[in-house]
Amino acid sequence: MRQIEVLKPIRYFSILRNEVNDKMVVSTARGWARNGGGYYADQPQHRAQRHTLALREVAYIIRAEQVLAPHARDVHPAKYRDQFRRRVERGQCYHRPYLGCREFCAFFGPSSPADQPIKHSEYLGQMLLDLKYNSDGSGEGRPVFFNARLENGILRVPQDLYKEIGR
Repeated sequence: MRQIEVLKPIRYFSILRNEVNDKMVVSTARGWARNGGGYYADQPQHRAQRHTLALREVAYIIRAEQVLAPHARDVHPAKYRDQFRRRVERGQCYHRPYLGCREFCAFFGPSSPADQPIKHSEYLGQMLLDLKYNSDGSGEGRPVFFNARLENGILRVPQDLYKEIGR
């Protein structure tokens, strides 16, 4: 990803939700079914309230470059470029993208010349770029952040950090 162009004014909304603290264990549930018992998920000791401050009514243009995975490097890059363009035109994807949380799924389509970034500049603070995974195959990774700044509606992603995460 090279940059993100913000097309609509930045607005927020707030969500407060109740989440269950405990994970359900099958053997415990079977015991409750046999012998009775259990607990109510709305009891204060079994729940946690989570607050989310999220962006409302967003629209972006994401500018990126195609980087092929090692297994795909024997195929001509135009194949993947054309596949990407077809999917953008149709709004199709293999996995639905989301913005931060899966509850905030992203819909997409091609941009038009009329789409212009907002005239707004602001320091946004630390922003997650990606996870740098351990090379030992453990699946463990550490987050890589960058200092994000919106300049005239454009957020530029520092390209040198991609080398740090191995992309």
